[in-house]
Amino acid sequence: MLTTPCCALETVRYGSAGRRVRKTSVVITEPKLAVIITCFNYENFVGRAIQSVLDQGSDACEIVVIDDGSTDRSWSMIQQSGVPAFRIPNGGQRAACLYGLAKTRAPFLLFLDADDELLPGALARILPALDTNVAKLQFCLTCIDSGGAVLADPYPALDAFRGQDRVVNDILRSGVYRTPPTSGNVFRRDVCELLHQCEYDQAVDGVILLAAPFMGDVVSLAESLGLYRVHGRNDSGLGRVPQAATFERDLQRFQSRLAHLRSLLRNWRPEVSLIEPEKTYYFQFLAFCAATLRGTRYGGRPFLHLIGSVLTEPRPLKWKVANALFVTATFLAPVRGAQALLAFRFSLRRRPVRQIVRARLGAGQC
Repeated sequence: MLTTPCCALETVRYGSAGRRVRKTSVVITEPKLAVIITCFNYENFVGRAIQSVLDQGSDACEIVVIDDGSTDRSWSMIQQSGVPAFRIPNGGQRAACLYGLAKTRAPFLLFLDADDELLPGALARILPALDTNVAKLQFCLTCIDSGGAVLADPYPALDAFRGQDRVVNDILRSGVYRTPPTSGNVFRRDVCELLHQCEYDQAVDGVILLAAPFMGDVVSLAESLGLYRVHGRNDSGLGRVPQAATFERDLQRFQSRLAHLRSLLRNWRPEVSLIEPEKTYYFQFLAFCAATLRGTRYGGRPFLHLIGSVLTEPRPLKWKVANALFVTATFLAPVRGAQALLAFRFSLRRRPVRQIVRARLGAGQC
């Protein structure tokens, strides 16, 4: 179990006869990072998540586990680990993370999902990169299946950098930036306090992802420091056959998060202009996917707007060309062919272009 870092301090005083008297005291220092593991019905995985933190062997880290009202054997598995843990009524991820926030004291926090893990040496890489000017640190995650087999390259592909301006500009222009799922982020404590304002959102990796770059530096690490487990129950829907309802939910979340960020920026940066969600590529692409998966033919004018947003997105030319071609092919395909293309797009396993073309043609003939 990780403990609070401490060091022994020897002091010397002189007695009445002039003799030296040595006294050893213990000076307690605060941990630098808290790992908060939230769990709901992940009895098969939570033990691995806990052990992956304990195996880091870092005295600069505290760990707490919050069981969010699990109905399986999760609580029993958590208790066996011996780490500080609390069981609360089911209230969703945000409520569990806020409970953990109140039970920790470190200035930085990592919310580790109970089905994910840290890779060996992760904290040794993360901790030296944290200082008071850092609002958020992010790193790649390696996607694995329920048994631990690697499914794909580290996700997402991140550049190594430190700063604010490039991320702030991306958010103002497109409402998003490249960032990993929950377990691949470390936040400064004051950023996490914004979660108290997010009654509209049960997820924890919402507005704090967008607000952090306005509150300090973002440190981005290009290497994979964790495992993201894909098992069919992921909230993101990653690795599953895409569903219209998932995209519709994400559309609502995106609108609410940008509205929240806009209200924050009125006080923080009143001089900046944040894009309206409906004008972003992200919103338009989600709407396009939702319509396609519902079997609804997407209109010609919205399609042209989507292509325009692809071409103006702050991304490399190669990305723009590839996505413009993909959106066009999906738009022109028969409904079942378009749905097959989206299934390939959101699959974790990379497939050659010829396979995608075959899938489209085959689905179109059914």
